[in-house]
Amino acid sequence: MNDKYASLRLKNQLCFPLYAVSNLITRKYKPLLDKLDLTYTQYIVMMVLWEEKQVNEKFLCETLCLKSNTVAPLLQKLSSKGYIKKEKDGEDERHIVITLTKEGEKLQDKALCVPESISKEFHLTPDEAAEMYRILYKMLDEERANQ
Repeated sequence: MNDKYASLRLKNQLCFPLYAVSNLITRKYKPLLDKLDLTYTQYIVMMVLWEEKQVNEKFLCETLCLKSNTVAPLLQKLSSKGYIKKEKDGEDERHIVITLTKEGEKLQDKALCVPESISKEFHLTPDEAAEMYRILYKMLDEERANQ
């Protein structure tokens, strides 16, 4: 029997397990990040800064797939915690440059346990994790290329 509504079944939707796993992962991060006094989105901002040390706001938005109106309050909060410094770009004052502070650098050492703790939660083999990573980034890269 052909079910014309089969494509509308929850079990046939890629979006649902992605959504559910995304929520699950964020919940697993919460107790770890609470110890660092960071939200998940603040944490991913800090990860970019730990790697790059200094970025402009546009780069941060593009890298994290976030809008400026989402990033601005995150930066304000991280600045008030002393983890970053925000300044207008000397060459173009319309742009904001974000720099990691010494306090922000120190936080990186405290965060070292987070990735390992999270990876233990999901029991994926290294090959499974690599395949999932590859597929998810393929989807993200295609979306970025179309923007």
